[in-house]
Amino acid sequence: MKKLFYLFALLPLSMLAQETVWKKLTTEPYPGKQDDITFIDENTGWYVNGFGALYHTSDGGTTWHKQFEKKGTFFRTVAFIDKNTGFIGNVGTDYFPNVTDTIPLYGTKDGGKTWAPVAYKGPYVKGLCAIDVVKEQYINHGQIDYKYHLYGVGRVGSPAAIIVSHDGGKTWASQSMDADCKMLFDIKMFNKNEGFVCAASNADVTQSNALILQTADGGKTWKKVYQSSRPYETTWKVAFPTRQTGYVTIQSYNPDTNVKQQRLAKTTDGGNTWKEINLVEDNTAREFGIGFIDENHGFVGTMNSGYETKDGGTTWQKTDLGRACNKIRIYRDDKGKVYGYAIGLNVYKL
Repeated sequence: MKKLFYLFALLPLSMLAQETVWKKLTTEPYPGKQDDITFIDENTGWYVNGFGALYHTSDGGTTWHKQFEKKGTFFRTVAFIDKNTGFIGNVGTDYFPNVTDTIPLYGTKDGGKTWAPVAYKGPYVKGLCAIDVVKEQYINHGQIDYKYHLYGVGRVGSPAAIIVSHDGGKTWASQSMDADCKMLFDIKMFNKNEGFVCAASNADVTQSNALILQTADGGKTWKKVYQSSRPYETTWKVAFPTRQTGYVTIQSYNPDTNVKQQRLAKTTDGGNTWKEINLVEDNTAREFGIGFIDENHGFVGTMNSGYETKDGGTTWQKTDLGRACNKIRIYRDDKGKVYGYAIGLNVYKL
């Protein structure tokens, strides 16, 4: 026992602090992949699923209650800017069965108790798969205040579009992105101008390459910074633990079971260039969500397992995130404490 104590005493504090465990939470059963979860602090959060249901917790996920439900809607993404103001994106019709709702975005002003369709100017948005929020500090009459910029993108199965608000969700404007890509899955904005989207080059997955696009003007224009060379591929989710280091999951739908290598895209120069890194040789490990604590320590969800790296993706080990973990959100509180939540077939807490 004394030797074991000395062994741990010799380890760097950073290494000891990075030991992590994901705990499965008790939630209402769901038959497939659930898509998004969000928290405004360690205790207060929401998650959504394809049954058009929204669940809320105020005790860090110990208990959940169904706060809202809309039949015929496939809730794909959720975001809140504070305890009252939030938004849910619907994937839209003509892709998943039994989805009849053509409204892409809903908003709440009472913490999720009631929801209403969100009006927007611009071309019709078929559906949304991700929403990102940028909190911008500014001086308001001599006091520090904040502005909220929101960006929604979609969708899986096409068409590609972006919807943006620069006033905390009071007004929105949409823009087609079909000239740049054919499917959109995720978005990460560093500020109101600079960011990236996860995309696909073709609406036909048999001809599609994984695609990453970059904007420097708030989504008005985009340039390609990465495209895979293989068919049957799309990107899926993005994580930037630092401004310079980022990761994107690459999905393979290749029907050839001999094609086993699963890959990610990684950048170390702020997204200007990307290289492919290997995850695992397993044709059943289709990738979904991704989240990182720092530039080296992170997690990927796949169809059949979760994976963890502590060396920036050089090596990976299996970790329990359940099946089809689609979204991993990792946060730091004001004191630097790390906490996180992940959702797929089940909900997990870091």
